[in-house]
This record gives sequence, structure tokens and C-alpha cells, in this order.
Amino acid sequence: MITRRVFLSAASAAALSGCTSIGSRELPAVAAKPQPKAMPAHYGPVLDEGYQIPAVPAGVVPERFWRQRVSNPFPEEATGTIIVDTSTFFLHLVEDGGTAMRYGVGVGQQGFSWGGTAVVQYKRKWPTWKAPDDMVARKPELEPYSVANGGMAPGLMNPLGARALYLFDNGEDTLYRIHGNPEAHSIGQAVSSGCIRLLNQDIIDLYERVPSRARVIVRQSSPALTAGLA
Repeated sequence: MITRRVFLSAASAAALSGCTSIGSRELPAVAAKPQPKAMPAHYGPVLDEGYQIPAVPAGVVPERFWRQRVSNPFPEEATGTIIVDTSTFFLHLVEDGGTAMRYGVGVGQQGFSWGGTAVVQYKRKWPTWKAPDDMVARKPELEPYSVANGGMAPGLMNPLGARALYLFDNGEDTLYRIHGNPEAHSIGQAVSSGCIRLLNQDIIDLYERVPSRARVIVRQSSPALTAGLA
């Protein structure tokens, strides 16, 4: 414990050592730490289906990954098509009139990435997450959430988040999903086991816009879009 006597002794020693010369020289300026830009209102807290989704904290998701309407970079694709570019971490939903809704996403880490064409076979609000058998084999601690055990119940910490779009190819489940997630820092990162993850606020928005049987294109590279980020 620092007593008054010890404090005064330390202060006296500081004075003798020249630490009180503030008035005799100019101290170097300390740059103020820039404050993160405030998130748009649509990233605020959301009460959805009885679940209280927290606001996306400022300074976590880079501004370029915030949801916005942009000029459609894929004019050759039909309205309602979803295009995911894993190299830029963008998901575009093509709209009428030459525009597209653009969302920032997290994608599959190396070794788990997937590219190709699929359709949104069905959609779910607050889905149950079932760990695939190959994932359980790699991570036995996920056994309680396996397909055989019924998976993980919906909730704020469920890996699929508030919504999930289930991707099928020629009638077969690809096991890949476009879904929400509770980890804002994962947007713009390659961290998942192959699925496309969005902020929960964004997947709710996308869910409402995506038509039934929407076509989904996952591109592993797109030099034109990558150049546009410079």
C-alpha cells in the first residue's frame, strides 16, 4: 500500500531529479487517437423473433464492408442473382435498374474454400446448426452438435446466426450456407469452414430480398473487383 509518507518522499525525489522542469521546455505533442467512425443506424441493436441482436461495435468492420447499394458490376447476370467474390470479401445481390446490394462477408479459410454455382434451395430463420461428420472427425468436441445428436439450438451464439440460405447443386446439398454470425471481426476475413458469413443485421436484410430458388455464383477470384479496392 502506498502511504502518504511514501508518496511525499517519491514526489520530493522527483523534484530533485529535475522532473518539475515543465515550464522550461516544451513537451512533445501527443497525437490524439482517431475515433472510429460511427456505424450506420441499420447496424444498431435489433430485436428479431425474440432474440436481441447487439449493435455492431464501431471500429471493428472496415467501412468498405458496410452494406450499401452500388452500381451493378455484373450486368450480365439476371436480377436476383447472388455473386460472392472470395478475393474481395463482397457479396452482391443483383437488382433491377443497374444496381446491386453489396455486403461484406467472411469466407472459407484455405483448404475449405468452395467455388461454383448453386441455388438457394430453402431459407431458415434462426436455424439449427448441425456440425457435419467430417468436422466432428476433426474436432471431436463438436460431437454434441453433430447431425446424429440433433445439432445446436438456435440462438445468438449459434454459428449460423439469425438466418441461413441453404445452397444446393443439381438437387444435392452442397453443405455450404450463406448465413449470419455473431463475430463482427470475421467480416473481410478467411476464417470459416467454407460457408459465407455476414453480419446478422446484413443476413436479415439479404434474406428478405433474395427470391426463391435464387442463383448463387461463388467466384474464387475477380481481378477487376480486386483492382477496384486500391
